[in-house]
Amino acid sequence: MTFEPGTPPAEAATDDHVLASWLATVAGERLLEVRAEGLEGKELKDAGDRAAHELLMELLAQHRPDDAVLSEEGKDDKARLTAKRVWIVDPLDGTREFSEPPRDDWAVHVALWEDGDLTAGAVAQPALGETFNTGQAPTVPERTSERPRIAVSRTRPPAFVEALAAEIDAELVPMGSAGVKVISVTRDVTDAYVHAGGQYEWDSAAPVAVARAAGLFTSRVDGTPLTYNQENVSLPDLIVCRPELAERIVDFVKRHGTD
Repeated sequence: MTFEPGTPPAEAATDDHVLASWLATVAGERLLEVRAEGLEGKELKDAGDRAAHELLMELLAQHRPDDAVLSEEGKDDKARLTAKRVWIVDPLDGTREFSEPPRDDWAVHVALWEDGDLTAGAVAQPALGETFNTGQAPTVPERTSERPRIAVSRTRPPAFVEALAAEIDAELVPMGSAGVKVISVTRDVTDAYVHAGGQYEWDSAAPVAVARAAGLFTSRVDGTPLTYNQENVSLPDLIVCRPELAERIVDFVKRHGTD
C-alpha cells in the first residue's frame, strides 16, 4: 500500500511552524501504518526508520527545496554548515519503543535551524494522536506534584541523575524517546529531563524548540547554551526543566559532575 500524506495546510507554504507540525504529523501517520503491517523486532524498527525518513526527505524536497537537511537516517551533507536554513529531523525517535506495541513513548522530530538558532519545531507522538509545536506552543500547566519528577531512560538511567534526585528529593520517571521525555515536562507528566552520556542534534532539536516556546529552561548540563548545526553533530547532554528548578540542577552538576 502506498501512503498518501495529503496536502499540507495552505499556510505551510510560508509558515515554517505549520510546515514542521504537518511534516511530523504525517510522518507519524506513516509510522502507525508501518506498525500495523505485522512486522516485529528489527524488521519493524528498520521499516519504521526507512519509511519515515524517506517520506520526510520527499516532502522537504517538495515544500522547501532550497533548504538543507540533517537527518539521523541520512548522509550528513556538510553543505549544511554554510546554509542559512537547515531542517534537523529524527524520523523515528524511540525506535525500541516503536517496536513494542502498544507503547506510546516514541516520536517524530522536525526542527528548523535558521541563521544560528532554532526557529521552528514539532514533536509528534503518533500513538497519542498529538503533535506539539512552536506555532501553537504548549501552555505548561501548574505543577501537580509536591516532589519534583525527573524523566529518565527506561533502560539506562544515569547514576548522577539518581544522586541529583536524592539531593532535591525528586522522583525518577522512566520512559523512552528523548523527545517524549522533553515533552513530558510541557505536559506536567514530569518537571525535568536531565541527560548526559550521548545524544545527537536530532535527538533534541525539535523537542528543545518546543520546550523553549513553552517557556521552559533549556541548556547543556553545565548551564551553557545548546547549539545546533555544528560540524560535529554530537550534543551529548542537556537539561530541560521548569524554570524554578534550573538553578538547583545546574548547581548540582557543577559541584558533582556527571560521572
